[in-house]
Amino acid sequence: MKYLVVGLGNPGAEYENTRHNIGFLILDALASASDSVFSPDRYADVSSIKSKGRQFILIKPSTFMNLSGKAVRYWMEKEKIDLENIIIVTDDLALPFGKIRIRKKGSDGGHNGLKSINELLGTQQYNRLRFGIGSEFSKGKQVDYVLGHWNSEETKTLKERIEIAQQGIKAIGLAGVNRAMGDYNGR
Repeated sequence: MKYLVVGLGNPGAEYENTRHNIGFLILDALASASDSVFSPDRYADVSSIKSKGRQFILIKPSTFMNLSGKAVRYWMEKEKIDLENIIIVTDDLALPFGKIRIRKKGSDGGHNGLKSINELLGTQQYNRLRFGIGSEFSKGKQVDYVLGHWNSEETKTLKERIEIAQQGIKAIGLAGVNRAMGDYNGR
């Protein structure tokens, strides 16, 4: 069974290690833990890992956040992956830093990457793992915050929180999304 795991973020050195790129960071850690590397391909950098008979195709779209749907649709069709086997990994301002929320469907919540995916897939019915980045910014500073780097307090526990997110992704593929929600939501 195959899963398409899409980490949302923006390509380029200026976006590395920013809150908005947590999807890329989580997929980098997931690939690294399996001694897998990313290679540039059409619309994305791509890697693949296996776990207990499941294949997880990892993509980091090179289309920039606002056009993420283009990469998702292309790789879904190329790999012949059903909608229920897609996992989108994204940042979430509505969750406290490091908290995980897994869902089977939902709105874009104002997130431009999810908005692009919803538009190009024509549905909101796909799995997502949201990683809380908090909302510690003053009025009018949201863009600076999400495109900003992790502060020293966040950096102390970021690796541990990313590890939990990796486990959540694998749980969706190995145990099913309902079980993963029960085990990982709020962690």
